[in-house]
Amino acid sequence: MTLIEALVVYVIIWWLVLFMVLPWGINRVDPDSLLPGQDPGSPAKGRMILKLFVTSGISAILLGIYYLVVLSGVVTFRMPA
Repeated sequence: MTLIEALVVYVIIWWLVLFMVLPWGINRVDPDSLLPGQDPGSPAKGRMILKLFVTSGISAILLGIYYLVVLSGVVTFRMPA
């Protein structure tokens, strides 16, 4: 696997994991404390920085597993000669 292939796989895994991590720990804003124009479904604290770090860590672990599976030859994407 080349560096470019690994980078592309990492980005794809990162986006998928991000959308899985986003709903973690979301609490809605109290309806009584809404500001004018604020959506009642918006999160009280998004904690995006924490979620980005968690996403990066999980993605790195999954990329390592993917790399080991491809390296072992269990799964191959090459056409047989």
